[in-house]
Amino acid sequence: MANTSSVLGDKYRSHIHGEDEKDTEWTFGAPPNYDVVNKLFEEGRTKVWEAGSLEERVQHMVKTWEMEMFNKKKFEDYKTLDPDNYTFSLNGRKPLTLEEKRRLGGGYNSLLQTSLPQSLRGYDPAKETMESAHAAFTTAFPRGFALEVLQVYSGPPSIVFKFRHWGFMEGPFQGHAPTGEMVELLGMAVYQVDEKMKIVKVEFFYDRGELLGLLLNGGGGASAENSSLTSSSCPFLKNA
Repeated sequence: MANTSSVLGDKYRSHIHGEDEKDTEWTFGAPPNYDVVNKLFEEGRTKVWEAGSLEERVQHMVKTWEMEMFNKKKFEDYKTLDPDNYTFSLNGRKPLTLEEKRRLGGGYNSLLQTSLPQSLRGYDPAKETMESAHAAFTTAFPRGFALEVLQVYSGPPSIVFKFRHWGFMEGPFQGHAPTGEMVELLGMAVYQVDEKMKIVKVEFFYDRGELLGLLLNGGGGASAENSSLTSSSCPFLKNA
């Protein structure tokens, strides 16, 4: 998550500026600027990896991959992955191609897939577009949603790691009042890369209820019935 700016360079991500990006089409009209979320990351991270270490390289790769997923409009502009062979899956679901992922609404919607009945969904990706999802989360997290790699269990070609995503809910989320509290999500991921170090397969494993339960704690936005269903203690939401 980021705001656009003409400020050049990012020490945690590649493929934003430079000659190779002169023809890149950006989803939000201009290259992203991660200065605000980088500050959040530096203030809140629990690990500082040595430059050049496997952990530091994996963290850089994941942040760059995330940047491209959210900000580059054309598949052929992606530098971190092989668009012809790439697939993404969440919590063991059927792998999705880039085109299938886009049809779901892209970034947030693909990351918050659920098999819950619609009446039990605190956040319903089936009803959200890429634009509405982006607006909802950037409003809730005005300082961004930072990511750090906590541990790397294996290196390429099968990169397995534990990650932490966090931010502060300082804005409303779909009618739910801001709480000012930290919202934190822990999970595991597997990235498969080819001989050119291009990502060909991504698998994420985490509990989406950890994120949504905290976002739905603020007052308003739902009836009493729906509020009881979307409480973080709800067993359905907890395993969504």
